[in-house]
Amino acid sequence: MNDTSKDKFSAVWVSHSSMADFLRCPELYYLRNVYKDPTTGHKITRMEPPLALGQIVHDVVEGLSVLPAEDRLKVSLLEKFDSQWEKVSGKKGGFRTKEEEERSKEEGREMLKRVMDHPGPITRKAIKIKQELPHYWISEEENIILCGKIDWLEYLPESDSVHVVDFKTGRLDEKKDSLQLPIYQLLVTNTQSRNLTKASYWYLRRSDEPQEVSLPDINDGREKVLALAKRVKLARQLERFVCPQGGCKYCIPLKQIKAGKGELVGVSDYNQDIYII
Repeated sequence: MNDTSKDKFSAVWVSHSSMADFLRCPELYYLRNVYKDPTTGHKITRMEPPLALGQIVHDVVEGLSVLPAEDRLKVSLLEKFDSQWEKVSGKKGGFRTKEEEERSKEEGREMLKRVMDHPGPITRKAIKIKQELPHYWISEEENIILCGKIDWLEYLPESDSVHVVDFKTGRLDEKKDSLQLPIYQLLVTNTQSRNLTKASYWYLRRSDEPQEVSLPDINDGREKVLALAKRVKLARQLERFVCPQGGCKYCIPLKQIKAGKGELVGVSDYNQDIYII
């Protein structure tokens, strides 16, 4: 393998979210993960109320992991939520009316009340992966890097291992064929030293505690993730990102934004231009 193929800047980076985009619609993948606005040089994304709500709830809960376990609930999560909400208030969160925003905000408060009343892993020791964006070479030969952030890693002292907890703020359960868990398993195994022995989804809208899910076979998971990553890489090499429907509910809004029909409302922490339709 030559030196160029080991260069992180020439590698194809894939994540659960980017590959999920590709599976939904290759053109959506292109518009969110490849295309850059020629004026700003930034990638583009669309903000909608469910995304705004999920972003702020995740920010509040995930931010607790850097605090000592005994200090995490000393300040009300609702206070932190109200403060963070300013980032998505009004048009910034895609809200069309004050009533729509207040409904969404109340849903967020209810989820955080649940965490405060039933904190579970939140008050136990957590592990932080040292990389700001956890990543590793899933294939040096193919020049592909797998990356992604993990919501929460609980330390399990009895086995000196870790427990992945993924916070869910949406209404639907994670699909059984989702690659999210195999991707998290690969990332956790390859970016820190302890074994991963447990994984759970915490559906914050309705569950007082995380729901444990079975860990997949890691080799089988790697094969599936790498196979999809190779499809993404090939599409990028061929510069071929075709919507199978000739325009679908996923890519049409981004095409409208690209055509100048969206309203720019901000820039994300990742330097994406945030638009609403």
